[in-house]
Amino acid sequence: MNILAIIPARMGSSRFPGKPLALIHDVPMVGHVAFRTAMCDILTETYVATCDTIIENYCASAGLKCVMTSDTHVRCSTRTAEALLTIEEKSGMRADIVVMVQGDEPMIVPDMIRQAVQPMLDDPNIQVVNLMAEMETLEEFEDPNEVKVVVDKNYDALYFSREPIPSRKKGADKVPMRKQVCIIPFRRDYLLRFNEMDETPLEIYESVDMMRILEHGEKVRMVPTSFKTWSVDTPEDLARVSRLMQGDPLIEQYKKRGHAWALWPGQRLQGVLSVRSKNSG
Repeated sequence: MNILAIIPARMGSSRFPGKPLALIHDVPMVGHVAFRTAMCDILTETYVATCDTIIENYCASAGLKCVMTSDTHVRCSTRTAEALLTIEEKSGMRADIVVMVQGDEPMIVPDMIRQAVQPMLDDPNIQVVNLMAEMETLEEFEDPNEVKVVVDKNYDALYFSREPIPSRKKGADKVPMRKQVCIIPFRRDYLLRFNEMDETPLEIYESVDMMRILEHGEKVRMVPTSFKTWSVDTPEDLARVSRLMQGDPLIEQYKKRGHAWALWPGQRLQGVLSVRSKNSG
């Protein structure tokens, strides 16, 4: 089975411009995501998809495969789909499953990819999967940058929101506090069909792509993971993740590849890596 991982990344984040190349222990964040994703042995290939030449240049210097895409994409899924079709055209191979991995998940571990894909390998009727993780603090539960999810008894998503769901306002001491982890495998044809679906009101209100699927009456299978990760949406998140990744054993594996590090030609001229986390080592 041909399983591709595609990591959409762009410099123009509204909340944290330039974050794909923000350094965590001297490696750009998108490098962490790509190296760690590629360690999963069920993947045929791993690619970064971007519209920014400076990210393409970093990938070339780091030995990472990169696909250039249009700069008009608003959604990660459309960038991923364009990259998929380009990869298929150049390789002559058709993908079976496309794993979209957000470029702001630098704490990903290879087993998370396997966990996300396994339901599709077991059940041909499952078209799209998301990982989900338990949140341990109310601070995280109430953070609008974290997408919360509630599920039914089959672990299919009922609703996604940036608000804390389910509600604690009626006095419940404890409710399930689950967040979406943006490792999202699609079956190849379903990814293309998803991008042809009309955007939906709740998708727009919540700013959560997966709501489009639910509003069209289809299913998103959620898979629990026990791995603890933080996405990076703000400079404060970057500092937190840098602390949490101190001494991470996976870093040592790609640290041995000298070209993984961030000092590529033109870095100082571009000046995009001026944002460093306080605890970068």
